[in-house]
Amino acid sequence: MKAVILAGGKGTRIAEESASRPKPLIEVGGRPILWHIMSGYAAHGITEFVVCAGYKGYLIKEYFVNMLLHHADVEVDMVRREVSHLGANPPPWKVTVVDTGQETMTGGRLRRVAPFLSPGETFCMTYGDGVSDVDIGATIAFHRAQKVAATMTVVRPPARFGAAELDGDRVVAFREKTQADSGFINGGFFVLEPSVLDLVEGDATVWERAPLERLAASGQLAAFRHTGFWQPMDTLREKLMLDELWESGRAPWLGR
Repeated sequence: MKAVILAGGKGTRIAEESASRPKPLIEVGGRPILWHIMSGYAAHGITEFVVCAGYKGYLIKEYFVNMLLHHADVEVDMVRREVSHLGANPPPWKVTVVDTGQETMTGGRLRRVAPFLSPGETFCMTYGDGVSDVDIGATIAFHRAQKVAATMTVVRPPARFGAAELDGDRVVAFREKTQADSGFINGGFFVLEPSVLDLVEGDATVWERAPLERLAASGQLAAFRHTGFWQPMDTLREKLMLDELWESGRAPWLGR
């Protein structure tokens, strides 16, 4: 099974980092968040990836072409004109990076990579800017049991703000907001049948609008509830929080 990763957006809400590189290449613990997402899939046996590139997509191509150079020591023999990678242990992945356009919407990106998917085969899809400890194998099993065209992992959004309790015009107490205070939202980590590609009309199609709405209306969109760790990286604050978890040895998305 292959996993499609949407990695073409501009990441304007984290412009401090994305001005010079695509958002999926912003590093957490010294490695791109894209690497973290792919490692999560690989832990569940999915090692073939189709990356939908767009904004500064050439940097994503360069990252994978030079992956050993990024993560291994090197020995350069100037006389023989040879480069040896020392202690290199590259992940056993097959990665296809596809330029899906600078301004293409999420649905359009998905449709553009259709030729790189296996005909008639179920595939996974997620966003290139969020990590989770979701059980990918369980989502696939759930999807097959539901017999639907699409399964979406739904999550509770991270609690960001506490609440002030009021009595008339007076604040009487404070309480921490919990995830349970919010409803479920789209957490990515989809399992999809190839038929969903027919719901995408073109580059301007936003996956989260017409395609998902049509799937929901026809009873073909199942919801896999995930109540564990899930964290997008939309802002610099969230990037630093993920960095802190990694550095402290507590990175739930990779079982640390």
